[in-house]
Amino acid sequence: MSNAVLVLEDGRVFRGTPYGAEGETFGEMVFNTGMTGYQETLTDPSYHRQIVAMTAPHIGNTGVNDEDPESSKVWVAGYVVREPSRVVSNWRANRSLDTYLKEQGVVGIAIQGTRALTRHLRERGAMRAGIFSDPSESVEALVEKVRQAPQMTGAELATEVSAAEPYVVEAIGEKRFTVAAIDLGIKGMTPQRMAERGCEVHVLPATATFEQITAVAPDGVFFSNGPGDPATADVSVLQQVLAAKIPFFGICFGNQIFGRALGLGTYKLRYGHRGVNQPVQDRRTGKVEISAHNHGFAVEAPLDRTFETPYGDAEVSHVNLNDDCVEGLRLLDGTAFSVQYHPEAAAGPHDAAYLFDEFCEVMSRAQA
Repeated sequence: MSNAVLVLEDGRVFRGTPYGAEGETFGEMVFNTGMTGYQETLTDPSYHRQIVAMTAPHIGNTGVNDEDPESSKVWVAGYVVREPSRVVSNWRANRSLDTYLKEQGVVGIAIQGTRALTRHLRERGAMRAGIFSDPSESVEALVEKVRQAPQMTGAELATEVSAAEPYVVEAIGEKRFTVAAIDLGIKGMTPQRMAERGCEVHVLPATATFEQITAVAPDGVFFSNGPGDPATADVSVLQQVLAAKIPFFGICFGNQIFGRALGLGTYKLRYGHRGVNQPVQDRRTGKVEISAHNHGFAVEAPLDRTFETPYGDAEVSHVNLNDDCVEGLRLLDGTAFSVQYHPEAAAGPHDAAYLFDEFCEVMSRAQA
């Protein structure tokens, strides 16, 4: 078997064996701390142009099925694991993860040093990287290749992962609301969670205009998760939504766009939050939720006070207990709110699922 290498832009090299497709690939090197849900991670559009290292030591144990993908393809640029499972054991599995990665053309590597890699990224921050399945060039030449790859800061990626055409997810049971969901990299479970609550969800491309949004006569507007730098996003459409007092809910990238629409800034986190075990506190109730995350940018907002916006006073509603990162925003008049994490979290945890109920309550009040 050929010798594969993972090369970081600062010159650090990890050697291992090829996993999945063979070749070379480039992206931002990040790590995910989840012990479950690798299939959801792979198919999450928010990971577009990122090489993801899994910190759980065994990956692929339950194989791959056709029910759990969050989108139509694998979006990660590359995949790093410690020890690929040698067998598949799950009644729903129809192929191995290795086979799936090969089918999708995803270049991966198995290395013994995923712990060392994670510690390195925590100390040095997320950086560009490349995986090379059987390189013939020198390490110096590979490092230079990595340094030529585009950076995540300043990257506009939402339009690259968004649906090209609108589509509708029908309400399950009695229809209660119509929601216009802007696809910035939406996961399949998100409209599903709203449909379960009686929402007919019209999923619109990232480039949708305010006129296209209002054409579906929505009771509420939703902005999804997605990849890239929020500083590149056009916030004017959301500002029109807020000015019209249409109920709004945003998650992840949608939270960052909401912050920018309110006049706040965003910044790149040192190594981001990615996994299913982030403690977040709801500052209104004091309750702590264990939540699923996937983001490398965050909103700058005052934690100690309310602040003025063009749409009324607002506040930070949720905060990360690990690093005090802003995890949620809301207008005090109750018409718009957002969170930085993932309440749809198909692989769990489900502590934050109530936020979809809260969105329905906001729409119900607006109808009254």
